[in-house]
Amino acid sequence: MKKIFSAFLLFLLIQTSFAQIPKKLSSSEIYESIQKLSFLGSVLYVAAHPDDENTNLISFFSNNMHAQTAYVSLTRGDGGQNLIGPELRELLGVIRTQELLQARRIDGGIQFFTRANDFGYSKTPQETFDIWDKNQVLSDLVYVIRKFQPDVIINRFDHRTPGTTHGHHTASAILSLEAFDLANNNSKYPEQLKRVKTWKPKRLFFNPSWFFYGSQAAFDKADKSNYFKMDIGSFYPTLGLSNSEISAKSRSQHSSQGFGAMAVRGNSLEYLEPIKGGMPENNVFEGIDTTWNRVEGGKEIAEILSKIERDFDFQNPSTSVEELFNAYKLIQKIKDDHWRTVKLKEIEEVIVSCSGLYLEAVAEAESAIPGEKINIKVEAINRSTTPFKINSINEKKIGNPLEFNKELKFILKYLISKNSKPTSPYWLEEEPSVGMYKVDNPELIGLPENPNAISVEFNLELNGEPLKIIRPLVYKFNDPTKGETYKPFSIVPKVSVNVEEKVLIFSNDFSKKVSVKVKSFANDFDGNLSLKTPSGWKTEPKVQKISLSRNGEEKTIWFEVYPPKNQNEAELIPEMEIDGKVYSKNLIELEYDHIPEQKVLLSGGSRIVKLDIEKKGTKIGYIEGAGDALPENLRQIGYEVEIIAMQDLTAENLNRFDAVVLGIRAFNVLPELKFKNKILFDFVKKGGNVLVQYNTNNALVTQEIAPFPLKLSRDRVTDEFSNVEFIDPSHSALNYPNKITSKDFEGWVQERGLYFPSEWDESFKPILSMHDKDEPALEGSVLIAPYGKGFYIYTGLSFFRELPAGVPGAYRLLANLLSIGK
Repeated sequence: MKKIFSAFLLFLLIQTSFAQIPKKLSSSEIYESIQKLSFLGSVLYVAAHPDDENTNLISFFSNNMHAQTAYVSLTRGDGGQNLIGPELRELLGVIRTQELLQARRIDGGIQFFTRANDFGYSKTPQETFDIWDKNQVLSDLVYVIRKFQPDVIINRFDHRTPGTTHGHHTASAILSLEAFDLANNNSKYPEQLKRVKTWKPKRLFFNPSWFFYGSQAAFDKADKSNYFKMDIGSFYPTLGLSNSEISAKSRSQHSSQGFGAMAVRGNSLEYLEPIKGGMPENNVFEGIDTTWNRVEGGKEIAEILSKIERDFDFQNPSTSVEELFNAYKLIQKIKDDHWRTVKLKEIEEVIVSCSGLYLEAVAEAESAIPGEKINIKVEAINRSTTPFKINSINEKKIGNPLEFNKELKFILKYLISKNSKPTSPYWLEEEPSVGMYKVDNPELIGLPENPNAISVEFNLELNGEPLKIIRPLVYKFNDPTKGETYKPFSIVPKVSVNVEEKVLIFSNDFSKKVSVKVKSFANDFDGNLSLKTPSGWKTEPKVQKISLSRNGEEKTIWFEVYPPKNQNEAELIPEMEIDGKVYSKNLIELEYDHIPEQKVLLSGGSRIVKLDIEKKGTKIGYIEGAGDALPENLRQIGYEVEIIAMQDLTAENLNRFDAVVLGIRAFNVLPELKFKNKILFDFVKKGGNVLVQYNTNNALVTQEIAPFPLKLSRDRVTDEFSNVEFIDPSHSALNYPNKITSKDFEGWVQERGLYFPSEWDESFKPILSMHDKDEPALEGSVLIAPYGKGFYIYTGLSFFRELPAGVPGAYRLLANLLSIGK
């Protein structure tokens, strides 16, 4: 029983421990929290990615019905694109995880994940299950259901329509359907029963929308007689917001995907199709007791909470504290582990809010290393006349009353264990497979983020009754432009090491100077830095002694790296040995205004490639799109790359370049191209080359994205191992200055390409043909059109993924495309 309690408590603490700004509730929000205390029902929404969730429904169930409402996203969105920065893959997954948590803090929901790795687009659920470990993902979903105990499960996608949407989408619905029954079967995943109980949800729904019908007009005309209809356009007077306003704000947290949303006020209909459990008449919880009568001993609790709600004083919420404490003592005695844990956590925070209690623990620095002793500034203040006494904080005895509005402050000494792990997303501690993350600790599975690095216990007392409140250790400082600013407190390694170039391309037999950045997070230590290289590669010197004198100090250390004679791909790993311990990871800090700062430990190594490559032309102009690292990658093979800002996109400026490359989605995100596209066309006409990377076929700033007609589609080839055929083997793009062969399409990652054109003017010549299994060949991956003296090239090949991954063939092909006509 104790283990069941601790597993769910861990989840609750993480959900309520946002270490950026302390939560301070208004009287109206406290009143909403009191109302929620009386509802014992829960809803779980299931889909595949960040942004798949229906925030309208999550907000409605949480704020209107006061149900425990959660979203389980099978993946963290690692395989998508990033509209706000250069981060992809694991780092993008960290950003999208935090965006989901921000969304839940707004709409009132709770967030879960599975260990599934978003490997990119798939066309069918079978293709998805070929890459995911289906049994592991199903196990994780069963675990979430057993832990969260939803009465109702709602699927975003339809399990009956494989092949009509992203394979991950349909897979999420298929898994949810299976998990609905398996969660109550004690012979399935019995190892989970050490931590959670079996659970049987009552109903399963599919949540259709216009998306599944192709348009809103088609959905409006569709027969909905077998759907349960809900008007979720509620207005909440105590919050001053409508449901759709909360939902839109929640949806808008998905900044990395450009999903800012505007609210639509008034009536708003949602539909649910019953899959299991039958059609309700009036309410999805119909036939389910969602009152305190649900648990033994709940009647008296319900009566007290009803009185608190009825008598609540918005001017002086502290008048409810004594009755809340009476309910708190009764909740401690109920036998139902699940609802005891949930409601104790809820009522503790209501008591704190009603009392105006401010309890905070602030570190003097934003991070510390294992084994370090730190000072924690503790603050406690009681902003009501409720006679609280503070007995202790952690193990430090206090024994003082918390008098009205009198601040209690002192310094708490804390020794961080030498065995503490540095703060980093738990699912990134081990190298993942293409389809799955590896998580050794079963109690972490399903959680959105790590438990707090350090928490502080405030042990209070009211009229002889104890109340324990846990607060995360935070870092707080004064920002000159933002004022009081919070950051999560982190445990960091003693040193961070990083080869600064994440891909190193050796295009000849010459050595390269390679820089390693070393950053200290402690004072006064020495270490030996070396580069671990595979057979055939050499470094000079072998080892360099490094001395670092203060926390935060950075040094850049240079090595000479010599490649082998033949083409070769390997990893270059920096290793800093300090007192017998080897450090080889890089500490990455992700800072965006809409999410808490994140610290991520990843390998500090670099991919090194000895490449047989030639190129013609040297000067490349680069127009940044929605975020990729191609300028850096092009410099790796000897190009001089200059970023062209929109205001500098003039005919005169372009004359300096041999070619111009447009970043991904440039025609989606740069409105100036609606007018300045002609400058690019004229540059080609005069003898330059323009290479345009993929754009989505919706939200183009102009349909004129080429000097000749070109129509984009959603066509893509998701299988990175798919066969590639040469339509015209003699075309110069496949022969000059590098001879392209089938070998150049080996080792590609995630996909071949996306959003290929489906129609094009005869001036464009396709050079490659490729397709996914059992699908027709697509010829729009690379289109080349001579225009005047130069060439205009459109490509949906995923160079933005392949070049950062160090795929040799991608570099060779891109060099050929830029060299056409040179």
